Parts: sequence; C-alpha cells; structure tokens
Amino acid sequence: MTLTIYGIKNCDTMKKARQWLDDHGQAYVFHDYKSAGIDRPSLEIWAGKAGWEVLLNKAGTTFKKLPPEAKADLDQDKAITLMLEQPSMIKRPVLVSDDGLIVGFKPDTYDTFFSE
Repeated sequence: MTLTIYGIKNCDTMKKARQWLDDHGQAYVFHDYKSAGIDRPSLEIWAGKAGWEVLLNKAGTTFKKLPPEAKADLDQDKAITLMLEQPSMIKRPVLVSDDGLIVGFKPDTYDTFFSE
C-alpha cells in the first residue's frame, strides 16, 4: 500500500500522526504543502471523498483571521480556492492511500484503517 501524508512539518497533530505511522511500521511519503504546494485536482478529489466542509479547517487561526466577506457564502469552489491560496487552511493531516483517505488524526481511526 502506498501512503502519502500531507500537511505542514511543524504542526503538532502532524507530528503525532507521523509518530503513529512510524510506531506501527507504516512506510509513507510526507508532502509538506506549505513548502511544496498543493494542486486543485488533489483538493477536488479529497473534497469529493471527505467533503469540503471536513477538509477546510475553520477552527484554525488562518481561517478565523479572514475578513467576513471571504467566509461568506462558502461552497466547495470557494473553499478550495481559499485552501490553494493559504494551505494552512487545509485540515491536517490528510492521509492518502490506495485504499482511501483520512482527514485529521485520531489514533482509533488509524487503528481501524490499518487493521482492515
């Protein structure tokens, strides 16, 4: 199984997810979308699988600092545009494998995903 974990290097949640993968012997490729970027087609696929509402990190400071008009009338296209402009607004991590996709990190979710 090919695994790629997307996120930001210095994010605490990313560190926990990567540690979980290391501890469980899961080989993966790390893609730092803050330095390497992310493309629209990837975000569209992720939004299609997980929902743009799950993918957009509304709890983060980057989103909270947006002016009200940027947050108004959100839909998938507008959310993806925001995430492309500021990748910090993408919920972290995004784990992509041949078998699926997980947005966010919870040890129980990873346990279930890798036990199937």
